[in-house]
Amino acid sequence: MKKRIKLKGHIKTYIQFSIYLGILLCIVEVAMLMIDTRAGLLLAGYIIFYFAITLSLYFYNKPVIMNELISFATEYGQIQRVLLRELDLPYALLDDGGRVIWTNTAFETVIHQPKGYRKSITSLFPTITRDRLPDAEEDGVDEAQYELEYEGNEYVAKFRKISLREMAEHSDIIDAEGYNGYLIAVYLYDETALHIALQEVDDQSLAVGMIYLDNYDEALQGVEEVRRSLLIALIDRKVNKYISAFDGICKKLEKDKYLVIMRKRAIAQLQEARFDLLEDVKTVNIGNEMAVTISIGVGLDGLTYAQNYEFSRNAIDLALGRGGDQAVIKTPESITYYGGKSQQVEKNTRVKARVKAHALREIITGKDQVLVMGHRMPDADSFGATVGIYRIAQTLGRKAHIVLNEVTPGIQPMVELFQNSPGYEDDMIIGNQQAIEAAGSNTVLVVVDVNKPSITECPELLRFCKSVVVLDHHRQGTETIENATLSYVEPYASSSCEMVSEILQYTYDNIKIRSEEADCMYSGIMIDTNNFMTKTGVRTFEAAAFLRRNGADVTRVRKLFREEAAEYKAKADAVSQAEIYRQFFAISICTADELPSPTIIGAQAANELLNIKGIKASFVLTNYQGKIYISARSIDEVNVQIIMERMGGGGHLNIAACQMEGVGIIEAIGVLKRTVDSMLENHEI
Repeated sequence: MKKRIKLKGHIKTYIQFSIYLGILLCIVEVAMLMIDTRAGLLLAGYIIFYFAITLSLYFYNKPVIMNELISFATEYGQIQRVLLRELDLPYALLDDGGRVIWTNTAFETVIHQPKGYRKSITSLFPTITRDRLPDAEEDGVDEAQYELEYEGNEYVAKFRKISLREMAEHSDIIDAEGYNGYLIAVYLYDETALHIALQEVDDQSLAVGMIYLDNYDEALQGVEEVRRSLLIALIDRKVNKYISAFDGICKKLEKDKYLVIMRKRAIAQLQEARFDLLEDVKTVNIGNEMAVTISIGVGLDGLTYAQNYEFSRNAIDLALGRGGDQAVIKTPESITYYGGKSQQVEKNTRVKARVKAHALREIITGKDQVLVMGHRMPDADSFGATVGIYRIAQTLGRKAHIVLNEVTPGIQPMVELFQNSPGYEDDMIIGNQQAIEAAGSNTVLVVVDVNKPSITECPELLRFCKSVVVLDHHRQGTETIENATLSYVEPYASSSCEMVSEILQYTYDNIKIRSEEADCMYSGIMIDTNNFMTKTGVRTFEAAAFLRRNGADVTRVRKLFREEAAEYKAKADAVSQAEIYRQFFAISICTADELPSPTIIGAQAANELLNIKGIKASFVLTNYQGKIYISARSIDEVNVQIIMERMGGGGHLNIAACQMEGVGIIEAIGVLKRTVDSMLENHEI
């Protein structure tokens, strides 16, 4: 073997240099013989002696040098193996099936296994399955990197494919033709300390919060004037003490507004406590008839402090728009809600309604055309509100259209009032395509009874109309109509028709509305309040009285909503088949497949189930057009809005709904039950 090994490169030149020098001497010898024969003979003798010594040393030293080189290479390889074995970086070799075939000391220390461990890498790290390792394909993945956790430590595992083809091709003992074998090298980088440091830095980052007193003026009205300052002082003390306990800074900006600066870690603690400050503030009582409630908005994870402040402002607006008495945390990726268990407080003053009415009048008079739309599958409240806005536009001398693509059975009698009346134009009600064609830069779009772009009658209209007005009485969610020219969202209002009725009174002096329009708006209030039984306040009855003065007839309205016999039976079946879940929740299925609008029957059945003694909330599921519709209702003890929001829907504290796709009705009931169980265990409802 040693004889077959040949030297090359610099070491070959170095060893053969003396031979090359001898050849040079031979050339000199020829020259010397031509000059002087005696000197040439003398030099010839020296050359013979030189070659004898040089060749002897060459043939003697070459094997010695080769042995030394082979010995050094062997020892060098052993040193490399020892170094790799004792390397501080955990390192291992796997075969192409993912089985461990060699480990160094550091890797054995990590996995707490002795030398010679030969099981699959998946047995150590279950997340590293065979399909996640580098493969043997020519265009496959040569390297892979994953984050994993092992015994409380966090690692980055890097996998690298090492091909054995070249080594096999030079082997003298195997035929390597078509061989495609490989090994996988594994490196483990312990990043536990790095993650702890990053988490510590993140925990210390700034969070900005805003705290507003929801009902400051209303709460003080029931308190003696000399004791009002005491009530405010107690609230200030409770808020400041609470924030200080989390090493935060609380600064009062106005009589009912606070600015809060805290660490992000403190916000996590507040989340664990589910913002119990919301309930603590309600305990402040010095004889005030109404408990004080607060709203909290927090901004986190912004790129700058200014962005966190902007997030907090958006969060507090969401909290107030949802009725107050809740905390909202806004980050660049998500919005989280806490609280929201209290019923909204009706505002006694109509100043805001008057201001919004004047603003709406200015917007409409500045445009040539008005488009009005509600939500998909409109109900009486949605259609009644569009009719009210239509009347405002007509009174102000502007061309108006109601966007209605599908007339549901629930509003069919109301729509017929206008289609059969000669006092209304044929294009009063238009479809989506006509609305898109009519939209332009000089058109204002008024959206009523909805603040979610995705469920409006025609979402595309929001892009075509630069001027958008939103009038809604639902609590705001994560998805809202942005950049609205005018937004009037009042969760305390019973219905959109109530809000539009108030606006009507301030938009134009002595405005006159027709009996058909009054009937529609009165119907909207009646349906959304369940015949004035839920969410009714002083302003609700005042709006109804205004409509009655303008020709609304209770008898006509009652006739509009009489049910077919099949609908009444379907509702009765849903009520009779209800399951009482966990003593307080009624869950039922509405199987009115043959009816044109079974979701309305489901909502009515949910209202009926609340008449059962002991029921705190009712849920009726309806399978309609490939989706599962869930109607949720409650009286006052359970916030069904946050339950439906957890399932992707929304609504009010006691009237809410959601839609589910890709699931069966039995599976949907299971999801609903698990959601209720989870929220009960976490004391969210």
